[in-house]
Amino acid sequence: MHLHILGICGTFMGGLALIARAAGHRVTGCDAGVYPPMSTQLAEQGIELIEGFEADQLALKPDLFVIGNVVKRGNPLMEAILNSGARYVSGPQWLGDNILPGAHVLAVAGTHGKTTTSSMLAWILEQAGLRPNFLIGGVAPDLKVSARYQPDSRPFVIEADEYDTAFFDKRSKFVHYRPRTAILNNLEYDHADIFPDLAAIETQFHHLVRTIPSEGRIVLPAGDEALQRVLARGCWTPTVGIGAQGAWQAGEVRDDGAFTVLRDGRPAGEVRWMLGGEHNRMNALAALAAAEHVGVSPAAGIDALSRFGGVKRRMELRGTVRDVKVYDDFAHHPTAIATTIEGLRRQVGPARILAVLEPRSNTMKLGTMAARLPGALDGADLVFCYKTREGAMGWDPAEVLAPLGERAASFEDLQALVSAVAAAARPGDHILVMSNGGFGGVHGKLLDALAQTA
Repeated sequence: MHLHILGICGTFMGGLALIARAAGHRVTGCDAGVYPPMSTQLAEQGIELIEGFEADQLALKPDLFVIGNVVKRGNPLMEAILNSGARYVSGPQWLGDNILPGAHVLAVAGTHGKTTTSSMLAWILEQAGLRPNFLIGGVAPDLKVSARYQPDSRPFVIEADEYDTAFFDKRSKFVHYRPRTAILNNLEYDHADIFPDLAAIETQFHHLVRTIPSEGRIVLPAGDEALQRVLARGCWTPTVGIGAQGAWQAGEVRDDGAFTVLRDGRPAGEVRWMLGGEHNRMNALAALAAAEHVGVSPAAGIDALSRFGGVKRRMELRGTVRDVKVYDDFAHHPTAIATTIEGLRRQVGPARILAVLEPRSNTMKLGTMAARLPGALDGADLVFCYKTREGAMGWDPAEVLAPLGERAASFEDLQALVSAVAAAARPGDHILVMSNGGFGGVHGKLLDALAQTA
């Protein structure tokens, strides 16, 4: 079958394209901005990429158009598809109908930590010899790719996003996945461009819970109030708690980040790694609990996590110049920003943290959570905020960050921001860059500016 994928360079749709190719389909695709690294991965698999969404792509006459959620009404190719009566389907529905049936789907949902937890879980299953398939919204260096499909392998780890499926299907993506094992990492308000309030997101999670079989497993933090409200609406599946009062807990935590895993109150082993922060320990406990459901012993899971190297764009060290370290992190929600700064603070102690933030997600640009930013950034010594040009912002960073006083500055010119950060940096500092986009290549610009300053 020939599939033509619209929006192919997004992480999810690009991964879906790789899976479809591995399943034996002919795959072509298009996007506005065909760019690496996804374009490189796709080209290496013989997938033809077309720049833009012009209507003349209808002449390819694929058996099916697969539509990503970046595609809106008014898109020239989509309008041509609708007018011609050609067959089309959303990416999540195609995956759910054609790849996931018969698989043991392990879905990782939640507001924060989906990519990291999915990567941990896939790594544990890989090390246990289960050869999992997976589709993850990032790249863990240990796994090397973000998506993999082997038709003879049953476990399938998928990052289960609550964002909408397509312009013609406003359900969350994850309702198409029908998991047998589900991690519900946490739940709070996000995606203000899609959901009016937290209750609307809870409804989507309720729909997900309704699809999990009674012989399945739901893994969730024991004290998350929003998730407890979700389960109170109906739950037909055994649950396993993590964290305080849960069946899986973190015991003693060492200064180097290693921690003891407790299973039903008894030590099960020690995860020896360099990842910091309570959030990573919770991610690890969730991955261990989910892996146990497909037969991986706690000891084997703990051993695998001790060799887990992390995920790109999650506190990733991009370089060091004159003893100033520059990190890249995907944090863009106030809770994730605060957690990321707290995790780095535990690692570096009294050393200075210079937080560099681009609030470019749709939710942040709307200003729905702007009032929470001063508190989220309070753990940093200096704050530099960039007023992104990728769509209008509904608030003024200088005004919002005023409670931080002279510690905070905002910029509308990227080079001016880079110059200010480089001028402020001192040996021993840690520059933490946080954005869910490319941020104009600011990491490399900062390293170059630091070298020139030296």
